[in-house]
Amino acid sequence: MTWIAPSVERLDPPNVADERTALEGWLQFHRATLLTKCAGLDADQLKQASVPPSILTLLGLVRHMTEVERSWFRRRFSMEQVDPVYYSETQPDGDFENVADADAERDYAAYLAECQAADAVVAGRGLDESFVHPRSKADMDLRWIYLHMIEEYARHNGHADLIRERIDGVVGD
Repeated sequence: MTWIAPSVERLDPPNVADERTALEGWLQFHRATLLTKCAGLDADQLKQASVPPSILTLLGLVRHMTEVERSWFRRRFSMEQVDPVYYSETQPDGDFENVADADAERDYAAYLAECQAADAVVAGRGLDESFVHPRSKADMDLRWIYLHMIEEYARHNGHADLIRERIDGVVGD
């Protein structure tokens, strides 16, 4: 039986809300948008680089956002000692480059699990709580992470729009 990326429910972010609710709503919206771009496609389609010469694929984007979620929320904000999932020092773009032999169903599940882990890390934490970025040594707060994640998803969801349209003609927001 061939695995097909499932349909997802995507809720619009609130029009009027407190800051935390708005940030969480927009992040959830963008997470669901990425998955919506994958919905209904099989593993081979998710691995298809459809905008040559780019190697960018929908599965690569899912794998990349797994790493981004893990890096910002767990590794940096929560200071958990978790290793990268798809990349290494010798292959810093492994999340994008190693999709040919990837298990799309497993990688999709890993993304969902990482989003849940990220949400658990920030539950009950204040937007003003800060950490020191390990490379830049800059103070950053949780608010900044939310804003950065929304920006990161918005950019990559634009890529996902183009990739999906080239795969099967499906368009939409």
